[in-house]
Amino acid sequence: MSSPAHRTRYLLERALLPDGVADDVLVTIADGRIIGVDVRAGGQQAVATRLPGLTIPGLANCHSHAFHRALRGRTQRERGTFWTWREQMYGLAGRLDPDSYYQLAFATYREMAASGITTVGEFHYLHHAPDGTPYADPNAMGNALIRAAQAAGVRITLLDACYLTAGIGRPPVGVQRRFSDGDADAWGQRLSLLSDETDVRIGRAFHSVRAVPREQMYADSDRPLHVHLSEQRAENDECLAAYGQTPTQLLTDAGLIGAHTTLVHATHLSSDDIGLIAEQRAFVDFCPTTERDLGDGIGPSRRLHEEGARLTLGSDSHAVIDPFEEMRALEMNHRLATEQRGHWAADELLQAASVTGHASLGWSDAGLIAVGQRADLVTLDTHSMRMAGAGDDVHAVAFAAGSEDVTHVVVDGRVVARREDRPEIGHQLRAAISRLWS
Repeated sequence: MSSPAHRTRYLLERALLPDGVADDVLVTIADGRIIGVDVRAGGQQAVATRLPGLTIPGLANCHSHAFHRALRGRTQRERGTFWTWREQMYGLAGRLDPDSYYQLAFATYREMAASGITTVGEFHYLHHAPDGTPYADPNAMGNALIRAAQAAGVRITLLDACYLTAGIGRPPVGVQRRFSDGDADAWGQRLSLLSDETDVRIGRAFHSVRAVPREQMYADSDRPLHVHLSEQRAENDECLAAYGQTPTQLLTDAGLIGAHTTLVHATHLSSDDIGLIAEQRAFVDFCPTTERDLGDGIGPSRRLHEEGARLTLGSDSHAVIDPFEEMRALEMNHRLATEQRGHWAADELLQAASVTGHASLGWSDAGLIAVGQRADLVTLDTHSMRMAGAGDDVHAVAFAAGSEDVTHVVVDGRVVARREDRPEIGHQLRAAISRLWS
């Protein structure tokens, strides 16, 4: 006869549940899942660990390039464009190997965990050695990311990206050679060597219509598929010149836009593009802090949502790792563009950052504090300078909170971050990044 599962209990001073905020919530966890949620359980302090503050579900970062974290603060020292920023990014990409990538990703994922992120979607295209030669383990770089996430305590969906060309009709040059498998068949063969684990999902990505020829794109899986889409007007112009179609039209004709697809950025879309995306109820992932950092523009997130697309959020280049700022920036960007307030409600923003974001990464059982869900709990300090007096509810989460207010993070029932971990994480980040630039 098997022994009963070990149970952990948390008494949440205040919690954001699917039907609203409640006080004195007793959450019981076994085998990494929530098996009980009891409201008004204030008399049971003796049997549970008390978490003061406001506890929300775990958050999903749906678009990450972990190595970009080493660029923070280094690309602002001169004026430039998205394309000059990209050259600096390529310079960094040429410096990484599996060991240094692990160290940087581990520290970056710890920063995410300390910010309330419990699952990361890692859009991974840094596959081979700098000259394009495969490592002895053809997935050495991807496995470094997986190990880093596991060590940091966050779940990962590795979105292994097909990246074949420097632009439409142009072969990869320089560091881009380490991105390419030669063709989509070779990419698929390498990808087939990776497999799901308890805390790992293997997804797919086509980098963009610039980086993957139309004839190399194919849809053959119900796994998550992510694609950069229309981030820059130049991408649209290049696609129209080469194919006579917008990137959205091209992906639609290739059968790549569907219920498992996430379109990243979706900034410069026509009305027809919006209709095609919404018709398939695809996910669209906005990364507001990166999009403003790079001067990409403001995408039509509200219209996409209203027509049927599903919104998610990501930190992309990690100019900032703060999921609360991503939520807030989505609304604030629209206010500036339209000179009106009230485009996104607080509960819509939190849903994008939690349950919908997790679904886009293949984790349909995460993002809610409810029985049967993965036991992810993110606790905020409601007495901090930022949150004090803000209402201790979903509006405070979306419009007042910041990553600095996160005090305690549980992923799959395990404590992975506490406020007091931050100095150590800062030291690890500094060491990993200094190593790359020395």
